[in-house]
Amino acid sequence: MMVDGTEAVEAALTDAFPARRVDELSGVGPSWNDANRTVRVEFADGDAAFLKVAVDGDGSRIATERAVIPYADARCDVAVPTILATGAAGSTPYLVTAPMDGANFHRPWADWSVDEREREIERVGAALAAIHAREFDRHGRIVGGGAGGLTVETDSWTETLVAEIERDRRLASTDRYDRYFDEVVEAVRANADVLDRAPATLVHGDPAMPNVFRTDAATGFIDWEIAHVGDPARELHRVEGRLRDWGDAVGDRLVSAFREGYRRRAGGLPVGREERAPVYDAVRLLGTAGFFDKHVEHVDASPEEAAERFERDMERRLDAVR
Repeated sequence: MMVDGTEAVEAALTDAFPARRVDELSGVGPSWNDANRTVRVEFADGDAAFLKVAVDGDGSRIATERAVIPYADARCDVAVPTILATGAAGSTPYLVTAPMDGANFHRPWADWSVDEREREIERVGAALAAIHAREFDRHGRIVGGGAGGLTVETDSWTETLVAEIERDRRLASTDRYDRYFDEVVEAVRANADVLDRAPATLVHGDPAMPNVFRTDAATGFIDWEIAHVGDPARELHRVEGRLRDWGDAVGDRLVSAFREGYRRRAGGLPVGREERAPVYDAVRLLGTAGFFDKHVEHVDASPEEAAERFERDMERRLDAVR
């Protein structure tokens, strides 16, 4: 059951910092994830923090993030936020982290030259390779652990991916294209022989620009709540898809730089990634299917035209893996 976000924030602050006075709360930008509420907290003593509350009452995401941040800090050679407090205020789980050193990629990215973007995205490739270097015997969902190791609820990669898809379905803001979730799940299971040969490594889960930070010494990530043991090729596929949104010429340069950074750290790209890419093409488009009502607010087309374009693209991708 969803709870009021403002009340949940106030309750979490009281639980985590009963003796500290808060001067100001502010938003952290738009989010399509209505299951969380995240705010920046300015304390009266001048310190700051970020508070995330799971307003849907589901503590699993907080548990994953609470486990993976110290693990990545100890074992992955990437920058991560410092956890200041975590717990539950009534039925609402929360996590408080300190601000990351350095700068977030999201705001400056559009203003950088292509050369600057190439340099920075190469560093992102190397940072993801450092995360993916943590290998596991089987895929699965991270349910606990810490710096000493992770507790993984193991399964095949096919069923782990299906669970990721079903989680995205639950978070969706519209059920208009719910049928596509069913069809993609069917296609994923039909390709189990291909998918289950994938490597099993730690993956961040959402290495989008707002979640990437850089300092002079390191590149790092925030928002580890959907980290899992998965196929590193899918994570690369997600990043490369976003880079190609910049157009053919620029996208090719950025993808090339991203891969170079990854190869430099990992020694090569994930084995068999091209074989699994068509499946991930279809899975990736569920991000639009589940939030189509929000997607149409940001496209240069009428809702009808956007729907026709999306449906053609989705059917084409499904045809490639059916």
